[in-house]
Amino acid sequence: MASDMSNDLATLAAPVRAFVALRMSPATTDAIAALIERVRPLAGGARFVPRANLHLTLRFLGDGADPARLARLGDQLGEIAARQSPFVIEARGAGAFPNLARPKVLWIGVYCDELSGLASCVESAAVSAGFAAERRPYASHLTIGRLRDLKGWDAARKVFVELAETSFGATVVEAIMLYRSVLGPQAATYQELARYPFGGELSTPR
Repeated sequence: MASDMSNDLATLAAPVRAFVALRMSPATTDAIAALIERVRPLAGGARFVPRANLHLTLRFLGDGADPARLARLGDQLGEIAARQSPFVIEARGAGAFPNLARPKVLWIGVYCDELSGLASCVESAAVSAGFAAERRPYASHLTIGRLRDLKGWDAARKVFVELAETSFGATVVEAIMLYRSVLGPQAATYQELARYPFGGELSTPR
């Protein structure tokens, strides 16, 4: 069940840009934000994610997600969350897609045994709610920036190589969030549409 602070998805008047996500702890978010500030002066061709927007995407729902589909998905996310125990995610390592030699997307690695299973459940729920199936397999990562060009990248690349195995901290994840994304000239603004708290006991790494 969504928390009382969440909006009623059925009252959305028009399609919205939306996604399903998890949030990292404030300490982990601070550590990742510190890395961004370290690299920002070096990688002049990069556009970085603001601290407030750092999140782990489970499923992007498109630029025009229909409110009725979001409401159906919300019901299923509530059921998924009720069956899910809280779990621990470690944020570790920094890299780029497709690779550090030809970077387009900059990321932080995330590690958790439960993550792929949860993402699979969310994908099934999205398809059941009427969203098109995702064509690419789920790849767990936290995006921190995108490169428009390689200006200053040689210096920034050395930092990413240095931090290849660095831990940015662990997060106890206790809820799934459904967000609306409103695009702006500098960065998007995320509005929490609904929060679905987990219903089980804490699951710790083996």
